[in-house]
Amino acid sequence: MQSLRTTTWLRLGIVHAVFVCLVLGWGLVGNGQAAPEHAAPTAVVRATLDTVFHILDDQRLKGPGQLPHRRQLIEKVIAERFDYEEMSKRTLAAHWKPLTQSERQEFVQLFKAFLSDQYAARIEGYAGERVVYLSERTVDGYAEVRTRLVSDKLDFPMDYRLTNKGGAWFAYDVIVDGVSLVMNYRSQFTKIIAESSVQDLFRRLRERRLKENTTKT
Repeated sequence: MQSLRTTTWLRLGIVHAVFVCLVLGWGLVGNGQAAPEHAAPTAVVRATLDTVFHILDDQRLKGPGQLPHRRQLIEKVIAERFDYEEMSKRTLAAHWKPLTQSERQEFVQLFKAFLSDQYAARIEGYAGERVVYLSERTVDGYAEVRTRLVSDKLDFPMDYRLTNKGGAWFAYDVIVDGVSLVMNYRSQFTKIIAESSVQDLFRRLRERRLKENTTKT
């Protein structure tokens, strides 16, 4: 299972680390304060990304052996503002409904671990990129915050899609240079299911998780 399409990978290069950290880094604001309740989508995105960049810029976290600690800091905030169940449902699409409740819960955890492993291997690629905020659009409980990720060498769109639950905004997709995270993995997973079965997809994700856990120990 590969990540974004090859042409996009070539363009993003080392800043993929930033992309995945932004996806998974939802939750903290400023110096560890919770995101304000009922904050507008752009305010939530801006506050969260400020914290993520603070973690990435922290010189104390750039020393030898600090990668696991940085990963833990980012993972700590995942559950607060990132809706993995919504993302999983959209990624599996029609294959989600036939799953049992226990299968759905397992897939959410497997997919979460899969994404976490994807970004962990690339976090060292962060090179001081920053975000320019362009616009916000909200319709019937959903929002899209349009931004650009910029540096001295790069400038491309990165848009965030959020859903409102209980008055708070939660991220469920990121569009990087026109490529949707959800649609990318939906395409990959649908192909696996079509060639084999949903259970084979589960098996591959379980094996990948086991392999990653074995590597860490």
